[in-house]
Amino acid sequence: MAKITSAIRFNMTGDPTASRAETAERYQAALDMAAFADEAGFSIINLEEHHCADNGWLPAPLTMAGAIIGRTKNVSVNVTALLVTLYDPVRLAEDIATLDLISGGRFSFTAGLGYRPEEYHAVGRNWEQRGKLMDEVIETLLKAWGNEPFEYKGQTVNITPKPCSEPHPFFFIGGMSKAAAKRAAKYGVPFYPPMHMPELEQLYYSELEKYGKQGFVYYPKDGNTMTFLHEDPEAAWQQYAPYFLNETKEYSSWKRDGVPRPSEQDTLSIEDLKAQKRFEILTPEQCIEVIKAGRKTLVLHPLAGGLPLEEGWNTLRLFSESVIPTTKLYT
Repeated sequence: MAKITSAIRFNMTGDPTASRAETAERYQAALDMAAFADEAGFSIINLEEHHCADNGWLPAPLTMAGAIIGRTKNVSVNVTALLVTLYDPVRLAEDIATLDLISGGRFSFTAGLGYRPEEYHAVGRNWEQRGKLMDEVIETLLKAWGNEPFEYKGQTVNITPKPCSEPHPFFFIGGMSKAAAKRAAKYGVPFYPPMHMPELEQLYYSELEKYGKQGFVYYPKDGNTMTFLHEDPEAAWQQYAPYFLNETKEYSSWKRDGVPRPSEQDTLSIEDLKAQKRFEILTPEQCIEVIKAGRKTLVLHPLAGGLPLEEGWNTLRLFSESVIPTTKLYT
């Protein structure tokens, strides 16, 4: 049994009625959990970005990434996806270069353009111009992280300090459209579709050849399932389901015609949750069997939808104490 990739997802979704003090407690707990995961040997911590969500979906992933980097030494920190079109591109280049420097190259991201017009409105960006904005941001980032000054809006600028990663901090371009695949190939950046999409992969590689560039495609080969550990999964389903539904109902409410997204199915009940396999609750023994059967990646989501902190900690501790030591025996 090969060593697995063990990840933690923090999107900070919670109870819309929670007090400010309770929300602060959850954010501080996320940092404690990140430090615990780093010591336990987790591979990666994944963050996300959304704005103006009723359940508080994480709106400031770069700030959160910096805080996590400051509490950890080894684990990689990734944002999937960073909505780069909502940022000033020069400031974004500086912020990411800084994260790269303080993390020693542990920070990465997937560049996305989002699918919610209200997020563009909230920060004064034009939704109809999102493709043009995406090109402008990617071009600016790549030039800003280079060794030479470059022309930006009619004047020469030089972003300093430069990141430590060469030729630049690692990132993907994400998406589920032909335009996204073509854009990734045009800039010679790895392409990240959220699921296996053979036609887009073929398009990406053919476009790479056309531009004379190199790259690769990565997608979650084990799907997008979030794993929780509990000694009594059936009892846990009854307790955890309202928190899972809090998260999935918010996500489902953002559905927009003509804008494809992963996990589009409506989720209204425990039965829906189980059938769609967005979430799984396993005993430690079941988790080990899943890994032995060939699972390469496990993603824990200990703060899903406002899940009580003690339950999130229970998942992390069971995985750390019962699963990680066993899997290491087979590496």
